[in-house]
Amino acid sequence: MNDRKLVVPCPTCQTPTEWTDENKFRPFCSERCKLIDLGAWANEDYAIEAEEDFSLPEDY
Repeated sequence: MNDRKLVVPCPTCQTPTEWTDENKFRPFCSERCKLIDLGAWANEDYAIEAEEDFSLPEDY
C-alpha cells in the first residue's frame, strides 16, 4: 500500500493541504476557504464560458 500522502495547495489561500478522507473540506484547507470560494461563484467572480443558444429544440 502507498503511504505517501497527496498534498495540494488550497485553491483559495495556497496553504499546503492533505488530500485525504479525513479532510472534509478538500481541496480546501478549511471551511472558511471553502465558503470564500462559494461566495466568489455566487458573486459571479468566476464564470464558465459557453455559447448562448436561445433557439428552441425542434421537438418543443
